[in-house]
Amino acid sequence: MPDLDLIKQAEQGVRDRRGRFAKGRSGNPAGRPRGCRDHINRAARLLLAGEGEVLTRKAVELALAGDPAALRLCIERIVGPYRERAVEFTMPPIRNAADLAGAMAAVADAAAQGAVTPREAMQLGNVVEAYVRAVEATEFERRLRALEAADAASA
Repeated sequence: MPDLDLIKQAEQGVRDRRGRFAKGRSGNPAGRPRGCRDHINRAARLLLAGEGEVLTRKAVELALAGDPAALRLCIERIVGPYRERAVEFTMPPIRNAADLAGAMAAVADAAAQGAVTPREAMQLGNVVEAYVRAVEATEFERRLRALEAADAASA
């Protein structure tokens, strides 16, 4: 016998005939209530209050003993996730599209020497490319205005 509640929900467009939520319809339109997880976090903080130093020492001891999970935890906390940094290397000035090759060569050299990571080199290449496009657009607009002014003067 078919589930009458499912049939009713299918007729209302909430679920399809197989019991799955209909496309574009959430089973929980209001979402998770605010603060429903906060009491768990608060209880955990109360349980661990004042024990941070002891727990940290134990994690380090386990890591030094070779526990892979403790080792990973310690490294993640000590080293931390990768964050972008300012890169320093000499790049030739870019005044027009012809300067692009020299700038890209400087970026490639910096990556080859280890001054920047390959990812940073790619990002720098994108910046150089965007800068050159901006220079080209400015130059194009300057030339267009000069042509329009010459055309207006001859008319």
